[in-house]
Amino acid sequence: MQISTRLAQLDDIPQLNKLIDLSVRGLSIGYYTPNQIESSLKYMFGVDTQLVIDGTYYIAEIDGIIVGCGGWSKRNTLYGGDQYKETEDPLLDPQKDAARIRAFFVHPDSARRGVGKHIINVCEAAAQSHGFTSFELGATLPGVPLYTAMGYVSVETTNATLPDGELLEIVKMKKTL
Repeated sequence: MQISTRLAQLDDIPQLNKLIDLSVRGLSIGYYTPNQIESSLKYMFGVDTQLVIDGTYYIAEIDGIIVGCGGWSKRNTLYGGDQYKETEDPLLDPQKDAARIRAFFVHPDSARRGVGKHIINVCEAAAQSHGFTSFELGATLPGVPLYTAMGYVSVETTNATLPDGELLEIVKMKKTL
């Protein structure tokens, strides 16, 4: 199995949003309630177009089929797609700020096959080439085992309150090189 990555393009967004729906619905079972899953898809999870525009969002493919996506950011937003972000998203200073590891989703059929690890390695290398030496992310519960295995440590657990009143547990994690 050969995993390849490429930068996402704006015309990939519809396909990526379908992948995100499949990933969240398939991999969040047992971690979140059905209402939390549906609410998170409506109000939080989706492509962050700014990552695509910035050239920091990657697509993972196996045999030309999209099996995962994820990125890194030099901007302040920690998590959430276009529908969840604040209007301002200032640039970070690599000398004092941590790059954001963002928006990781893997197709359920490809979970636990090295796809997420592959994308994280690509993102960390790219962020390092831009001067970042530390990384920060907001993990959903299904992602915590992967990030822990990749050397990230939990620093805070919080509940994101969604517009319909649902709470979604998010684990803030960090890694320093």
